[in-house]
Amino acid sequence: MRVSNAHLFDPQTIMDSDFSPGEASGSSSVDPDFGFAFDDSNFSDRILRIEIVPDLPETKSDGDGCSSIADWARNRKRRREDFKKENDFIVKSEEQILNCNLPYTVDGVTYVNQDEEPMAIAEESPSDVGLNSFQIGSDTIYNNDSSRNVDCSKILRVKTIHISSPILAAKSPFFYKLFSNGMKDSDQRQVTLRIHASEETALLDLLNFMYSNTLSTITPTALLDVLMAADKFEVSSCMRYCSRLLRNLPMTCESALLYLDLPSSVLMADAVQPLTDASKQFLAARYKDITKFQEEVLNLPLAGIEAVFSSDDLQVASEDAVYDFVLKWARTHYPKLEERRGIFATRLSRLIRFPYMTCRKLKKVLICIDFDPELVSKVVLEALFFKAETPYRQRALAAEEANAAHRRFVERAYKYRPVKVVEFELPRQQCVVYLDLKREECTHLFPAGRVYSQAFHLGGQGFFLSAHCNMDQQSSFHCFGLFLGMQERGSVTFAVDYEFAARSKPTEDYVSKYKGNYTFTGGKAVGYRNLFGIPWTAFMADDSIYFINGILHLRAELTIRQ
Repeated sequence: MRVSNAHLFDPQTIMDSDFSPGEASGSSSVDPDFGFAFDDSNFSDRILRIEIVPDLPETKSDGDGCSSIADWARNRKRRREDFKKENDFIVKSEEQILNCNLPYTVDGVTYVNQDEEPMAIAEESPSDVGLNSFQIGSDTIYNNDSSRNVDCSKILRVKTIHISSPILAAKSPFFYKLFSNGMKDSDQRQVTLRIHASEETALLDLLNFMYSNTLSTITPTALLDVLMAADKFEVSSCMRYCSRLLRNLPMTCESALLYLDLPSSVLMADAVQPLTDASKQFLAARYKDITKFQEEVLNLPLAGIEAVFSSDDLQVASEDAVYDFVLKWARTHYPKLEERRGIFATRLSRLIRFPYMTCRKLKKVLICIDFDPELVSKVVLEALFFKAETPYRQRALAAEEANAAHRRFVERAYKYRPVKVVEFELPRQQCVVYLDLKREECTHLFPAGRVYSQAFHLGGQGFFLSAHCNMDQQSSFHCFGLFLGMQERGSVTFAVDYEFAARSKPTEDYVSKYKGNYTFTGGKAVGYRNLFGIPWTAFMADDSIYFINGILHLRAELTIRQ
């Protein structure tokens, strides 16, 4: 609701409500439609004069072969930098002064004092506008191009539009500043803007939106042009509107990557966040199982890599595999060591969840030259401290990052489940392995699923645990099984004593469930088909004694036989 006694141009009270046109059904109020007043002298108090100059040589005008997202991206490549970063101001020479009255300027926009009220001109030909009487004094004309090599003094055409300063000021801080600070004299009724030809259609659509709260165009390329114009002239309601329409269009990898590669000022706008979030979610879902798209993912730009590897649902064998892939991507896209170290320090290292990497891989990270030594020491120490924490504390750290952008303590949906390993050398070579499974993971095992642990090592040999939903030995019911396997294949033999245990209520202590010994050969596994001696339904029941706060805690002790 607007405050009744607010100042006419107070942006805190009347500017750009959070309501997006057409989004909130049942809302008690909507932004009024002033479409009838657009470019109508009866409802206008000023005139906007738009000077249109040629585009950069590499840039096509809107509509010139720009029929797809790919065309739009190519045409905008030279203009990817923030529009507001390096505004040029093209100043006319003293010889062009027609009158000693100097215009007021704010943010590079010219406000020209006219002795007589000018008539509205729909469009002027280039021959009419080399030096014209509407630009009085040593004019400084707003120009949005950062290139100084373009002859912007060549004006292709001029358009004039009747505007209402309260309507534009209410929608845009840019126009609010223009009208409240830049035009001190009540006789100043004309504003001159200079734009490139490729921006003309988008600006006209934007001005129309500021009156009517709607757009006639619905094509992706046109909406992107209007979005860029809305960012430039600070019309957040139009940015939100374009973002919503783009979000509702069918998403592709090409469009998602383009949305994530828009200028920084656009990406940082709150109004565009739903679009960028949807783009990230699309890419994360598309490449959820990167093993199926390794070459495709390897060719993604940085924004795509960040979207994919920020996901908790990424289906990878382990965090070690994430590290290996990100390192390979960095070496491909940043062949120079210093550049690679820089991108790891600023962007890539936060995509790798080092606390869930194996200790063997963390040792390799420590000597990896692709990381700055100070950074690598920090992330490895942090990972080791996390591994040393109690499970409760680990879950608390993960919960603290639930809404964070980069969740280094949050566990992904690994194909190989992380384990915690304690190794002993004396009096005998031995290791104790802890594997935790969530109730949801166990539920997904029925009726014949398996889940594997990450590899762990004993006596130089690699081992793994695998949990199964299988039939009991008589094939009469489903049950929970646990097995121990050795990775190496071939003629290697290895004699091991092993013991399986699980926490259970009410004591919540580990209770031994099965003991045995086995002489392993490569690729073999041994275990117990019904670890708990009960059917699957009893194991998964709500009152099951083996799930503690929704977690099944398993332990395996391995000892090399003498």
